Amino acid sequence: MSDRWLTVAFISPALLLLLAMSVFPLLWALYLSFTDYSATRGGSAHFVWFENYTAILTSAQVHQRALTTLIYVVGAVTLQTVLGFTIAYLISRRTHGRGLLTTLFLIPMMLSPVVVGLFWRFMLDAQFGVINSMLGSLGLGQVEWLTRQQTALISLILVDTWQWTPFIMLIALAGLTAVPKYLYEAASIDRASEWFRFRTITLPLVWPLLLIAVLFRAIEAFRLFELVYILTSGGPGVSTETLSFHVYKVAFLGFNTGTASAYGILMVLIVIVLTQLYLRYLNKLKED
Repeated sequence: MSDRWLTVAFISPALLLLLAMSVFPLLWALYLSFTDYSATRGGSAHFVWFENYTAILTSAQVHQRALTTLIYVVGAVTLQTVLGFTIAYLISRRTHGRGLLTTLFLIPMMLSPVVVGLFWRFMLDAQFGVINSMLGSLGLGQVEWLTRQQTALISLILVDTWQWTPFIMLIALAGLTAVPKYLYEAASIDRASEWFRFRTITLPLVWPLLLIAVLFRAIEAFRLFELVYILTSGGPGVSTETLSFHVYKVAFLGFNTGTASAYGILMVLIVIVLTQLYLRYLNKLKED
């Protein structure tokens, strides 16, 4: 076989699997988004064209879920970035025990989101949770973490931060350890202050890598489902119902498959557009 056909033979199985598992479902969802198809209703689907998209974009309920998702994404990613970079910076300054500390901080990220949601649901239980037990021993009042609108979304943000801060920390730590040592040595010779070194050497060199980590985390947070399903099921009321969880309810509780497909396509488009704008900013930052 020629090199070309040998290359095709090796790549074809993976390419066919990719088409079957990713591209075909996406195209099928795009087709269904223009129909009134329901998974529980017999008969063929009828084209309604852009009615599903119009209903979604003009729905006040969707606007509320989008706002909830935006608050969650901004709150969780910001908190994770600040904590992750701070922890990475402190670890990078240590000469002993760095590997052990890094391993310990990475443990939450290794756990399944379902497992994390289950044990945090018990820990945040209003009556029997260990968090309220600790607050009671300190003389503080009991908090209904998951059953009050004021605290339910905050609880989701804190749990997600606990699990995914190590991801930001790991990438930031890789960037910090890659900073050339001679830059710090030159700054020491010039008697530069610690803040000057951080502001002019550390942060500019780590910032592009940190922004890439923020991009990955923002995409994952936008698709949040497991923690909402396990911890609050979108409640109390709809205060923690994100877009992904709302799509689940539309598709598998209301069985409005066509509308749910339109939701999915719109979410994909939003991620693509925002990612392209973000990548343009990264490229411009790299050129500067």
